Amino acid sequence: MKRVIICLTLMGTVLGVAGRPPAEAACCYFSAVGQDVNQPSQKAFLTWDPQEQVESFTVQPKFEGNARDFGMVVPTPGRPRLFEMPRDFFKELAVFTILKPTPAGKFRTFGGAFGGAGSFGGGGFGGGGAAVPYRPRVEVVESGLVGSLDYKILKAEEAGDLYRWLKEHRYAFAGDEETLEYYVKKRWFFTVMKIDPMQQKRREDGTYQGSVSPTRFVFSSERLIYPLRITRLSVKEQTEALFYIQGPRKMDLPGPWSYQLSWVPMWQQAMGMAYPEKLTRKEREWQPIAMAAGKDLDGARSAAAKQLSSWEPTRLEWAKRLDQQDMGMLQGSVRFDRQAGLSSVQQLRILQGHLREQLWLTKLRKTFRTAEMEHDLEFVPATLGEKTDEMEYTYAYPTSPP
Repeated sequence: MKRVIICLTLMGTVLGVAGRPPAEAACCYFSAVGQDVNQPSQKAFLTWDPQEQVESFTVQPKFEGNARDFGMVVPTPGRPRLFEMPRDFFKELAVFTILKPTPAGKFRTFGGAFGGAGSFGGGGFGGGGAAVPYRPRVEVVESGLVGSLDYKILKAEEAGDLYRWLKEHRYAFAGDEETLEYYVKKRWFFTVMKIDPMQQKRREDGTYQGSVSPTRFVFSSERLIYPLRITRLSVKEQTEALFYIQGPRKMDLPGPWSYQLSWVPMWQQAMGMAYPEKLTRKEREWQPIAMAAGKDLDGARSAAAKQLSSWEPTRLEWAKRLDQQDMGMLQGSVRFDRQAGLSSVQQLRILQGHLREQLWLTKLRKTFRTAEMEHDLEFVPATLGEKTDEMEYTYAYPTSPP
């Protein structure tokens, strides 16, 4: 049975009581009028079994603000089952994908860098008012507790009904009904979760900050997708996303979102700095393929930049087909060969069962503008032209981003 695993992280900074730029989110936070709740970062881990058409989606949002109580909503194409996950799961996933130092003696120079992270911003939610007399036709198909989170799974026939239900139940929603309608028409489920900020850490100004325990959603899905469109509700201009993707193939985003638009020039520049005799067989074989694709990639970059102001391509940050040595690092039987603290390395065992031998793990970073967020994401196998891309990236290059 083939299993495809995808991890995503949406990261940003916040504005409100701390005076920083607005938050980004993959799910949506709701709070009362005059109260702020912002999401400086969100982490998620997705799995999909294409034969059984079962997907899992693990999220661990971080929040801060001054709202007395608030919640979040997560849309899924099928009715989910909810499970609690280890709190440090995402921390260890980041440790596992650290690039190793540049190989000594392979390159003529170690200066320079390519790319760079873009700025990002977003927005919170407010709104409210008295409940309308009309009773919304929303079905609560399940309610319960997962970890410290109280949740309800909803189904609605009309976006207006869902909009009213959220307001009546103190999820004061100031977003548009159009985005809700997008998922309602597809007959998706909505999981609403309430959070008690009084249990979180208080800062000197009286506001709080914290992260909820990771929660895993398991549901039926015909495709492996990520609900990007709903993220627009908490994004003013752009949001930065970090994706960890595991599957039988090295993975990519389609069309103008492909990492090849930034990876190929970075990789070619690095190979030009290398001593020819130090190149691997795969690197030598890939050079003419990358060169042949150069003009097409230049055209794609120009077209995307003209269509969208301040457009940035996806960046590849780590890629490898996992082997027995990697599994030994998770078990502690093989020495970890990257730079990380001892305590983090000792906790890598919590990734066992999630990272699997012989599957690819690909790490991508992409800044999405709101104009790019009209549809949900679907990942595709990595190719360059008509060739399957199987180039690993575990060592830093002289041209790698800092």
